[in-house]
Amino acid sequence: MERKMKLIPYKTEQTVSDVYEIPAGVKIIQALEAWEKGRKGNGVLIAVLDTGCDKEHPDLKGRIHQKSRNFSNEGEENDITDILGHGTHVAGTIAAIENGRGVVGVAPEADLLILKVFDDNGLATNENLIRAIDYAILQKARVISMSLGSPFDDPNLHEAVKRATQAEIAVVCAAGNEGDNRGNTVEKSFPAAYPESICVGAINQNKHMAIFSNTNDQVDLVAPGVEILSTWNGGNYQIISGTSMAAPHVSGAIALLINQYEHEFNRRLTEGEIYAQLVKRTVSLGLQKDEEGNGLLLLSERIYNNEAKAFVENRELINTH
Repeated sequence: MERKMKLIPYKTEQTVSDVYEIPAGVKIIQALEAWEKGRKGNGVLIAVLDTGCDKEHPDLKGRIHQKSRNFSNEGEENDITDILGHGTHVAGTIAAIENGRGVVGVAPEADLLILKVFDDNGLATNENLIRAIDYAILQKARVISMSLGSPFDDPNLHEAVKRATQAEIAVVCAAGNEGDNRGNTVEKSFPAAYPESICVGAINQNKHMAIFSNTNDQVDLVAPGVEILSTWNGGNYQIISGTSMAAPHVSGAIALLINQYEHEFNRRLTEGEIYAQLVKRTVSLGLQKDEEGNGLLLLSERIYNNEAKAFVENRELINTH
C-alpha cells in the first residue's frame, strides 16, 4: 500500500501585508545574540522539504539554491511554486534576509534548497519524500527541515532518515499537532518519532507548552510555534501556529551553531556533534520530559554559566498550568 504524507495541521491567525520587525520567535531563541558574534548561517545549505516556496518573495530572493527541485507528482522538475504557502512560511523563519523590510529569519545568510514534495492539495507520497531526502544528501545539505508527518511508521522512510544522518546531516522534524494538552499521553508523528530525527515540540510566546504539541519520548527540544510571523505567498506575511513553525527555528539555529563550532574546531562537524551542541543550548522549562525533551532552545552563551539557573528560575519561563 502506498503511504501518504500530510502537512501537519496548522492554524492561520492573520495575514499581514506591510511589516518590518524581527519576529518574536527569533528573539525568544536568542538568535540576535548569535548574530552579534557574526554568526548568521553563511555557507550552510538547509534543505526544506515542504510545499515549495515563493522564490520571488523580497525576503527570500537570493536565498534559494539554484538546484532546488520539485519532487511532487505535479509540475515540472524545476517548478517549486508554492500554492499553499506553508513552505514559504517555513523558509522565511529559517532564512528570511535582512533587507530593511519584512521579517528576518533565524539564519538570514543560510542557503535554502527548496524541495517541493507536496502537491497542491497538501499530499505527498513517502516515495516523494524519500527521493527528496536522497537528493538533499547528494547536494550535501547540512540540515534537512521537515514540517510534515504521518501516524504510520514506514521502514523505507526510516532508512532514508538514517542515510541522511549517516551523511552527517541534521534531520529536523516537527513533532506534530495531535497533542491533547496532557504530558502523560503519547502522540507520535513520523518521521519526527524516529530516534535519528531531531523532534521539535512547540511553546507559545509566554514559554508555556502549546496545547496542540505532540508529547512522547522522542521529543528532543521545544521552540516557538504559536502565532509565528513569517513570509507568505505574493510578498505577504502570515501569522500561523503549529509545530510546523517550531521546527524551522531549530533548523536555522543549527546553521548558526555550525558557523560557530566549525570556525572554532576548524573542521566539519559530525551530525552527533551538531546534536550535542544543540542540546547544550537548551534550558528546561520545568515540564515533563515527554513534553519538552531537553528544554527550550536558547542560543545565548549565558546557559554555559551560572546565569542559567537564574534564567530558569524566572517565573516567566516556567509553565504553571
